[in-house]
Amino acid sequence: MVIDPISDMLTRIRNAVTKKHKNVLVPSSKFKVEIAKILQNEGFINSYQIIKNGNFPSIKIDLKYDSRKAPVIKKIKRISKPGLRVYVNKNEIPRISGGLGTSIISTSRGVMTGNKAREIGVGGEILCSIL
Repeated sequence: MVIDPISDMLTRIRNAVTKKHKNVLVPSSKFKVEIAKILQNEGFINSYQIIKNGNFPSIKIDLKYDSRKAPVIKKIKRISKPGLRVYVNKNEIPRISGGLGTSIISTSRGVMTGNKAREIGVGGEILCSIL
């Protein structure tokens, strides 16, 4: 049993990138699929696909590396945790490394990047930051 599934997903990605794996399998949920979709749209991963294996589907995430075989994801960090939730309003959404990174925020309008939340004018729970 996993206490924090989002943290588990981010840790699996971090470990796979450290070991330079081509892809990583993560137990699937709608929330994790939304995070994977954002990672793909922002260019941090090549692709993702949902794999049905028995009763428990998984997300296969194809990790992205540059021409020098260096990972595109340099740092991925969980911000809001089950023991300490971190909420921000639309004016407090952080810019990660001066705009080079991305924050993922869970809002009342769904899971989105910090930039999109700032555009729309909504705040929410900061899930993680990626650089």
